[in-house]
Amino acid sequence: MVSQRLGIKGFCEGFTMVVWLYHLTVISMAVLLFTLSNRVNGGKILVYPLDGSHWVNMKVIVEELHSKGHDITVVRASNSWYIKENSNHYTSITIPNTGGFDENFFSEYILGKELKTQREHGKGIWTTFTLHSLIRDSLFVFHNNMVEVITRILEDDELMLFLQEAKFDLVLTDPSVGGGTILARRLGLPLVHNVRWTIQGEAHLFLAPSPLSYIPYTATEFTDKMTFPQRVINVFAYIVGVQTMASMIVSTYKAVVQHHFGPDVDFRTFFLEADIWLMRTDFVFDFPRPTMPNMVYISGFQCKPPKPLPQDLEDFLQSSGEHGVVMMSLGTLVSKLPEDIADEIAAAFAQLPQKVIWRYTGPPPSTLGNNTLLVDWLPQNDLLGHPKTRAFVAHGGTNGVQEAIYHGVPLVGLPLAFDQPDNLSKLKARGAATVVDIVTLDKGVFLEALTNVLYKPSYRENMQRLSRLHRDQPVKPLDTAVFWIEFVMRHKGARHLRSESYKMSWIVYHSVDVIATLLACVLIIAVFGLAVIRCVCRKVFCKQKAKRE
Repeated sequence: MVSQRLGIKGFCEGFTMVVWLYHLTVISMAVLLFTLSNRVNGGKILVYPLDGSHWVNMKVIVEELHSKGHDITVVRASNSWYIKENSNHYTSITIPNTGGFDENFFSEYILGKELKTQREHGKGIWTTFTLHSLIRDSLFVFHNNMVEVITRILEDDELMLFLQEAKFDLVLTDPSVGGGTILARRLGLPLVHNVRWTIQGEAHLFLAPSPLSYIPYTATEFTDKMTFPQRVINVFAYIVGVQTMASMIVSTYKAVVQHHFGPDVDFRTFFLEADIWLMRTDFVFDFPRPTMPNMVYISGFQCKPPKPLPQDLEDFLQSSGEHGVVMMSLGTLVSKLPEDIADEIAAAFAQLPQKVIWRYTGPPPSTLGNNTLLVDWLPQNDLLGHPKTRAFVAHGGTNGVQEAIYHGVPLVGLPLAFDQPDNLSKLKARGAATVVDIVTLDKGVFLEALTNVLYKPSYRENMQRLSRLHRDQPVKPLDTAVFWIEFVMRHKGARHLRSESYKMSWIVYHSVDVIATLLACVLIIAVFGLAVIRCVCRKVFCKQKAKRE
């Protein structure tokens, strides 16, 4: 009996061991197959980014592609600000350069030139003209720096040979600068844009049909419901804006393109030949408008659920009680303000029962209240996602606006430059933000704006409605971006989604030649008809005259 029990026990142990070995083998094979599939399916991607806040969102895509098993190479200038040379997610190619993306370039422009001009001259046509000239001159300098980088790459024979032999599957670039598109054309690679802005303006206006009757030009801050005078201004602003951007291209990128590709090459086609445009916007944020098959909307792809805060910040938020917290940040480019403006803002904050977290690196304002915490850096996404956060004071950059929408936090906008007024005007039109002119800001005006956003329920309700709409998607925006990048790699491009319109002249695109031909035909038929009628009438008249005689 004992031996029988021992035999059964031994059989059970042996059977368990066999089952365990079987499962171990299956798991090992699965891991091996997964690893091999990554090696087989992993592509080689050349990334040509723009530094600053644009790199913040490009980096999210780079890290996600790396996690999928892709081999990433990033081109960067030697004096890059945000793009680090060493990373666990990519290999870098560093280009010696004295230009690149200067950390102080845009902050000096915004605070030292644009803001100063507005404060000295106020509103008016002269101020608008002066600001337009400042923007043009500053962008001219900036793009000349960008041309220096791509010129060094194209003229480095050893580097170009390395890039050609590397057998990349595609180029991923930010078309706010032209270097990535030029490099993709030289290497003959498929091209994917991570885009909202190109060097010629907002991407939709460059690629998609854009009736100016209901599509506002960026600088106007209009909505899609324009009066007749607004439509006149919209058309005028569009013409001036397009001509300004074109003039910068002619004097900067065009020279290097003609030198390396020939005198008859149109640089604009480099952009229009992109296989996929990953659009950093959507129609929760933007106004409805025509689009194109190769435009893929990935607004808010960098947004994610909040992570736990550092303990000191968490304690500060919890100390706010039922009043909650107001957060202020003016983005990566501006971390301090003129002393008098900072004093007015701090004085308004001091009047609030809420606690305030303010990213500010300048001297502490003299009017700073006990409820305000100044920090050199803050985890913006995590703070916006915290249940204690009641309002966000922001400059209106795309990343911050999209994170606010994702987390449903209403804004008090302090637009400074570029697309920021336009971004905030869209949220204002939807009742999710109020906007304060930083030039005329004082304690009373700023406090009133804060009070409205904090205590009028409509602001939070409207922003949370936008948040629900934004989140209600079948696929996460980041997954969508990765899918289409991999789609281009699998199929060596996406030419079937690309319209042939980019090959057409303005006359052909708008069918001016067809309309002229049809009008000419109508005119010929009309003239011929009149001639026949005249001839018939003359014969009838002649017969009647002959009879009378």
